[in-house]
Amino acid sequence: MSVAARGGEDRRVRVWDPGVRIFHWALVACVALAWVTLDWLVDWHQPIGWVALALVVARSVWGFVGPRHARFAQFVRGPAATARYARRAVAGTEPRHLGHNPLGGWMVLAFFAWIAALALTGWLYTTDRFWGDETVERIHEALAWSLLGLVAIHVAGVLVASRRHRENLVRSMIDGRKRAPGEDDIA
Repeated sequence: MSVAARGGEDRRVRVWDPGVRIFHWALVACVALAWVTLDWLVDWHQPIGWVALALVVARSVWGFVGPRHARFAQFVRGPAATARYARRAVAGTEPRHLGHNPLGGWMVLAFFAWIAALALTGWLYTTDRFWGDETVERIHEALAWSLLGLVAIHVAGVLVASRRHRENLVRSMIDGRKRAPGEDDIA
């Protein structure tokens, strides 16, 4: 039965609280601005990096004390469960998750780790010990480029999941609502 036939638009439930949504879009803005300020408004690059790190720290705290779907315990799964989900996703038979799916959960953790590592290497580059150190600069650049790769994988995953589950996940990260779970969904 189609979403429309079930009254799907009437059966939307709140999943993403304002804290998760604000964090998400603020981090998107920080990543974009960090790239823009490499060659233009360079004095803003470092403060933007500190804001991104502060967002990661705040979101990490929220991952322990926030509402259900914000909590790491709700969406970070072990390697075996994640591998099972990945196999089903490749086969096109993965279940719909109301919150983050297991791959999405690990992507959240990867983003946090990459942004923290970028902040660390960016800070190291400003210290007397590592000022002008090519190795630190190369690591920082490699982390930045690989972060873009993670962003591309994340966006592709969102698009694929949106299509497969007939649900606009970008919209849900704006208004916080998703279609109510059905009998085959994982809430």
